[in-house]
Amino acid sequence: MTGGDGRETVVLASANPKKVAELRAVLGDTFDLVARPADVPDVVEDADTFVGNARLKAVALVEATGSAALADDSGLEVDALGRRPGVRSARFAGEDATDEENVTKLLTDLDRVEAQDRRARFRCVIVLRRPDGTEIVAEGTCEGTIAAERSGDSGFGYDPVFVPDDGDGRTFAQMEAAEKNAISHRGRAIAELVAALQ
Repeated sequence: MTGGDGRETVVLASANPKKVAELRAVLGDTFDLVARPADVPDVVEDADTFVGNARLKAVALVEATGSAALADDSGLEVDALGRRPGVRSARFAGEDATDEENVTKLLTDLDRVEAQDRRARFRCVIVLRRPDGTEIVAEGTCEGTIAAERSGDSGFGYDPVFVPDDGDGRTFAQMEAAEKNAISHRGRAIAELVAALQ
């Protein structure tokens, strides 16, 4: 399906307004991006990989809307915790955990871990699925460390405690959106997706 301007209509799987804004900011006018319809329920993300969860959401959205769908799954992998929370990043402190509760659990679990051993990365996998069953899978990572305490008011999730290697020592939550998008896991996954569309 295409919009009035000839761009392909793509329905976004996310209901998280901050994530949707981030995707729109990075993708620009590549697609005619449409928010997930309110009557399309959340998909149970029970796959054990990021690509599995992203695919579950994309397939469900294509089936519900008949349009191409863009879904992502992302999370934080902390080396000292055996790459947890991983696919359970949004539910690290429990099924209905808030960002605040998840960050608190992360900092508690890392309480006795030295600064040099707090290596981590954000990983994002994006699946663009079309009604004909074809799909493009793109992945991006951002290496960094987990800070000892929260800093900054921007972003969401673990942004207040994640200090990217490619930054200047600030957390993601201390950066402007454009700064974060330029180096973030999601920004890199979207760049790979756009390159695959060329």
